[in-house]
Amino acid sequence: MPIIVNLDIMMARRKISLSELAEKIDITPANLSILKTGKAKAVRFSTLEAICKVLDCQPGDLLEYRDNEE
Repeated sequence: MPIIVNLDIMMARRKISLSELAEKIDITPANLSILKTGKAKAVRFSTLEAICKVLDCQPGDLLEYRDNEE
């Protein structure tokens, strides 16, 4: 998939665990894990906004596009 999720990188930079972030954005750790591993097919803007607020980052810090031909 050409959309890469860099949530794990931002979480490491902010020194926050998956369970702590899940609690702060009111999402289950299982659903956050699906997003973190890049297995999610979609993400709600409200969830993206909450993640950006807690991690103090921009959506572009979390999502990246890579052409399949690379």
